[in-house]
Amino acid sequence: MWRAIRALVQKEFLQVFRDPATAVQVFVIPVIQLLILSNAATFDVPRAGLLVVDEDRSTVSAQMIDRLNGSGRFQVVAVTPTEAGVEQAFLDREARAVLRIPHDFARDLERTGAASVSFSVDAEDGAAAGILQTAAMAIIGDVARTVRVARGGTAAVTVRASPALDVRGTLWFNPTRNYKHFMVPGLLVSLTSIIGLLITSQSIVREKELGTIEQLNVTPLTRTQFLVGKLLPFWILAMTIFSLGMTVGVFVFEIPTRGSVPLVFASAAIYLVVILGIGLYISTIARTQQQVMFVAFFLLLLFLLLSGIFTPLESAPAWAQWIAAANPVKYFVFIMRTVLVRGGGLAEVGPTMAGLAAAGVAVMTLAVRQYHKRSE
Repeated sequence: MWRAIRALVQKEFLQVFRDPATAVQVFVIPVIQLLILSNAATFDVPRAGLLVVDEDRSTVSAQMIDRLNGSGRFQVVAVTPTEAGVEQAFLDREARAVLRIPHDFARDLERTGAASVSFSVDAEDGAAAGILQTAAMAIIGDVARTVRVARGGTAAVTVRASPALDVRGTLWFNPTRNYKHFMVPGLLVSLTSIIGLLITSQSIVREKELGTIEQLNVTPLTRTQFLVGKLLPFWILAMTIFSLGMTVGVFVFEIPTRGSVPLVFASAAIYLVVILGIGLYISTIARTQQQVMFVAFFLLLLFLLLSGIFTPLESAPAWAQWIAAANPVKYFVFIMRTVLVRGGGLAEVGPTMAGLAAAGVAVMTLAVRQYHKRSE
């Protein structure tokens, strides 16, 4: 049995590496994509243009403007005494935020310890707007405290918030707030899934188009042996791609490895059986490679958008979360981030791994039965 499977595996490897362009597409392109996407797919907000309407013209307001400009989050594009031209600056995208410092701001802060400013932000991108608003409130509040401490008092600046609230936070798992620690594991899962699903889904249908499927059907190989022989070489290739991606992630992007790396690879080995099994199932029901590409891209789009790689699934409507419950990519992304970033172990990801293993058995069983129907 194993001799026959080994011969089929050798045939598949020869078919892949016979064309150098295919080998480049399988091994080089995913690494290049990981390097590019990990830097492009960012939640970070670059220096945003800030227009300041300074009606106070005091040393305190000047200090606040300097702190905002030097924070790395804002770039002061203009300081004006009136609000003329504010709306046009938003429309022309010269500024993404406007800070208005009213008359007697410094006097009120020094005398009563309380003052208010107005901070407006372009909320076209809601996530970026929230980041900018939080950063501005922190800087303004820090300047106000510095001013009052220098005069032996306490201060609070109202930016549409309660002046009596003092919040101190601690950042767990990602204290530097490096978005790559969150994105790179997810992108690695997505690229491995895309390559694995696409190359596997074309394996059997290619035999149909070339007319060699009849020759394989008359061999002593059973249906299970035939599909295992088809799955195994692409599983090895996908694991190699995953290993290259992990190497790039650790040594280039310095993603944390707080948990067990062997546990990550064990999870990848189970997960790839699921995703490659889905590719084999597609290949058994399709008649042409064009049909395979349409079906594969349809599934990949759903898998990636409902995986939590780019947006949190908790924010999705209930019906979308129900669909995502059947998404294997979602569970492997959870395993990657739990083990690598959070330092989770087998107790945290063991049930998820067991679920993926059951899904792998189910998908391969469906593929075997479907191939039997197509080959009769």
